[in-house]
Amino acid sequence: MSREWFLAGGAIACFAAAVITGAAAQTESVPDFSSNGTGWQTANGGEFVAVPGSPSPMRQDPAYPFVGNGQGKQPTYRIGDLTNPNLKQWAKDAMKKDNDEVLAGKIAYTPSSSCKPMGVPAFNLQGGPFYFAQTPKEVSILLEQDHQVRRIFLDVPHSGNPKPSWYGESVGHYEGDTLVVDTIGLSPKSFVDNYRTPHTDKLHVVERWRLIDDGKQLEVRMTIDDPDTYNQPWQAVRSYRRMQGALQEEACAENNQHLFDYHIPIADRPDF
Repeated sequence: MSREWFLAGGAIACFAAAVITGAAAQTESVPDFSSNGTGWQTANGGEFVAVPGSPSPMRQDPAYPFVGNGQGKQPTYRIGDLTNPNLKQWAKDAMKKDNDEVLAGKIAYTPSSSCKPMGVPAFNLQGGPFYFAQTPKEVSILLEQDHQVRRIFLDVPHSGNPKPSWYGESVGHYEGDTLVVDTIGLSPKSFVDNYRTPHTDKLHVVERWRLIDDGKQLEVRMTIDDPDTYNQPWQAVRSYRRMQGALQEEACAENNQHLFDYHIPIADRPDF
């Protein structure tokens, strides 16, 4: 049974949740991420949280400390620490070229800052809020920022040769109280993280979403594997706190006449 929630900003109608009730294909143990007007906001900043025993996610180069907005200092960009031993040399070379250009004055922009899809797993680094729509055949994850949507098809196999795309091909299933999502077919146009770490079309991401802290928080544990970019797979965690509220309208591309050039697409003539 689904519910329409809201009219975002009085301008567009969006859905943000479909509650599973009485669906024969599901069991009582299936987690409900979407009930009662729930959205989810990040609880741990803009980096992946490391998992003990796993190779480390990319971290800031200690020679160039990161300063975010609102800290009373001049903000800086993220500069990846290229001493990370899990990163293959071609990726280090590409990142060094990018880092050198950023340190020389180039704007360090990611697909999300230029109104392009973030890809996976970088999607999980966004602050949110996220909203879930769950049905017996599909789970959709909606991000308020630019109304980006991930679609996860349940209890089906991957297609034989998926064409690479921003969010790839995600298939999932429930294991008790956990939604397991397997994603392949990810376009190399996206980055792995906020350090602009590149990847190849062999990138494979497995996510395990579950409610923790008596349902007050949502956690996703990720395994990231790309044998052409990393020496071995690595794991990371992100968690989000529950919040109540309707999905708001946030159109990224309306800010395309920015002081800085974030490579946001701009039409050369009106289409109406």
